[in-house]
Amino acid sequence: MSAPTAKIGWRSAAALVLANMIGTGAFTTLGLQLEWLSNGSVLLLLWAIGGLVAWCGAVSYAELGTRLPRSGGEAHFLSEIFHPMLGFLSGWVSLTVGFAAAVALSAMAVGQYLTTMTGLPPLLTATGSIVLLSLAHSFGTKESSRLQNVLTALKLLVVLALGLAGAVLPVSEGVVIDWSFDRMDAVWSPGAAIAMISVFYAFSGWNAAAYIVEEIREPRKNLPRALIIGTLVVSGLFILLQYGFLRQAGSAALAGQIDVAQIAAGAMFGPRMGQLVSVLIGVLLLTGISAMIWVGPRVVRAMGDGHQLWRTFGQLSKKGLPLRATWLQGGISLFLVFTSSFERVLLYSGFVLQLFTFLAVIGLLLLRLRSPGTAGYSSPLYPLPQLIFLAFSTWSLVYLLRNQPVESLLGLLNVVAGLAAYYFDERIPAEDGLLKLAGKGESRESGHKKNS
Repeated sequence: MSAPTAKIGWRSAAALVLANMIGTGAFTTLGLQLEWLSNGSVLLLLWAIGGLVAWCGAVSYAELGTRLPRSGGEAHFLSEIFHPMLGFLSGWVSLTVGFAAAVALSAMAVGQYLTTMTGLPPLLTATGSIVLLSLAHSFGTKESSRLQNVLTALKLLVVLALGLAGAVLPVSEGVVIDWSFDRMDAVWSPGAAIAMISVFYAFSGWNAAAYIVEEIREPRKNLPRALIIGTLVVSGLFILLQYGFLRQAGSAALAGQIDVAQIAAGAMFGPRMGQLVSVLIGVLLLTGISAMIWVGPRVVRAMGDGHQLWRTFGQLSKKGLPLRATWLQGGISLFLVFTSSFERVLLYSGFVLQLFTFLAVIGLLLLRLRSPGTAGYSSPLYPLPQLIFLAFSTWSLVYLLRNQPVESLLGLLNVVAGLAAYYFDERIPAEDGLLKLAGKGESRESGHKKNS
């Protein structure tokens, strides 16, 4: 397979990680966590644990990406390590739930955040965000990386400024938060378990660069650098940001609230500045949409390379871009925006998405057993990071299954639907007329097939 002509360096790949990680979770989940835990030290410890688990996942995916250097993330890893069926199911879930629904959710949030500034209906703003960013990512990898770098730089500046302001500015009278260390055993409480789920959600996106391995220069060196540096930077920013929110607003004002950034900014600078921060966050959410529009189609492309049902969407343009996959994902996202049905999908998506990252890290252990020597990046302290990641993932999956059985089972039903699609794909004859039509203009990049 020949690689796309234009490739990105580790900075652009790290910007993709940063943009995927810094999203709605960083600005919303603290209020939900405060409903279960009121101690600030315990909450910050949970965020530190979230950073540790994300780092363990990042080093694992860095090794997977250098051992199996093709774009697609779990869809590629699971196909090569286990069976093409698992890769197909992973791609199916990523397309139907992971990326398209996340784009739709962020776009609707942008619509709500920016409506006070633009005066436009939220639905129109959400639709415009998806269409315009999909267009921007249809011009070329170089243009995509430039757009992503600019948007991510803006996001980092705002998050860093908010975190530093919250940490150093004087605190208003009456703000109360418990920072004592005598309740640290609460980290093992049921409330902490519930809060931890939202922390994991906030850290999701640490694996973003692994989806575009083939578009990174010297991936054996630059992929690990992008994943690890991006994850570490975000971990530090998240802890600083949550500390600033807690310090400035206090637990009583934030508990149960979604717009914690606006509340904290209002406490720091006044109500008018709080509204300005709300607008800024709406703009920053555009970076997450941009990142997911960039990454998601690469999963579809990986599926198209190995599965006939998706072959037409796996075609690359003359610039080496999966344009059809980009607009397929955009179409699904727009459908979810118009119907608003994605909110229920997101409730059960956490279980099944966590399941496939769990399987991918298990796959790394199997790869090591099959071929002890590594031709690329070698995960430090192996297998400790993998065991830590698997332990927390198991805990999360078991807890979700026990305490949110309806949502978890609905997520598994989505996998069953993907399984039906896989067996339908297997029955499509290679000489089918539709496939002939799809293959007429197919580039050599998308003609490669995985060995089953």
